[in-house]
Amino acid sequence: MQNLPHHYAVKATTTNDTHVDIGSSGLDSIESAPPAEFGGPGDRWSPETLLVAAVADCFLLTFKAIARVSKLDWVSLSCEVDGILDRVEKVTQFTEFVLHALIEVPEGTDEQKTRRLLEKSEQACLITNSLRAVTHLNVEVRISTTLGTG
Repeated sequence: MQNLPHHYAVKATTTNDTHVDIGSSGLDSIESAPPAEFGGPGDRWSPETLLVAAVADCFLLTFKAIARVSKLDWVSLSCEVDGILDRVEKVTQFTEFVLHALIEVPEGTDEQKTRRLLEKSEQACLITNSLRAVTHLNVEVRISTTLGTG
């Protein structure tokens, strides 16, 4: 890992009659538009869906790093995130993120250790640590009967 602070540069451009083009050096650009809830077309990534995606992505990447250091053998991890947008004291903001994590581990894996590492990942995620909304983690551990222990 590089020394802190890290800098991330993103450029967004638009015209009066086009979607927003979002790009960063070395990455494919993506188009963004308001979500259907705000009168947008609902067929593009929006700032809202990008933020919720960042929560899910950060959780998975944080877990991968923690599991590697902790020598946890696992098969797959998926995470669905529900971001709740509401109005608080006349300000529209995300008030809550609920993470639904499903992990598959080989038979014989310590389920308690797996849960602890998932919880540690939720607590260590730099994206949710940078937000004001409350974050909740729901975990499901699935034991694979077709794979041996590693």
